[in-house]
Amino acid sequence: MTTTHHYQQLITLFDHCFSEDFHTRLIKGDDEPIYLPADDESPWHRVVFAHGYYASALHEISHWCIAGAERRKRVDFGYWYCPDGRDASTQHQFEAVEIKPQALEWLFCVAAGFPFNVSCDNLSGDCEPDRIAFQRNVHAQVMTYLQQGIPSRPARFIAALCSYYSTPPLTAAQFPWPEDLC
Repeated sequence: MTTTHHYQQLITLFDHCFSEDFHTRLIKGDDEPIYLPADDESPWHRVVFAHGYYASALHEISHWCIAGAERRKRVDFGYWYCPDGRDASTQHQFEAVEIKPQALEWLFCVAAGFPFNVSCDNLSGDCEPDRIAFQRNVHAQVMTYLQQGIPSRPARFIAALCSYYSTPPLTAAQFPWPEDLC
């Protein structure tokens, strides 16, 4: 089993899974993550992750897997994003839109044998996010995916991760209830 996790492995796996069918590449960025559709500068759609961080790559891939065909034509999928420093109401909105991407990210992490950490992403906000409550919502979405089926793009990537890292097929037992993570 491969025990070292390096972003280049994800680039290779992602590009193998999606470059031909979706004309999309995974790119190591030097700054904040962003999704860039093909344009005059590049014939490829680009999922750009931050600073060569393995976890950032998995998170950005999860957003790409959620975005439909029309969203994938727009910079950053045209999604709403409010940066760190959110108030309680805005934090609640942020968490609501992050449940599915973070559920996919958790699935990817387990498939890769890599630790998952839910991200409330509000270090300098004026409210303290309820990390356990948010992770329970993410956990519920993971269980829904496992029971009802994982969509095709993330399922394809999970299969590639499991094959590369020699991890077993995903089961509910691999996703502990949030209190079990403390």
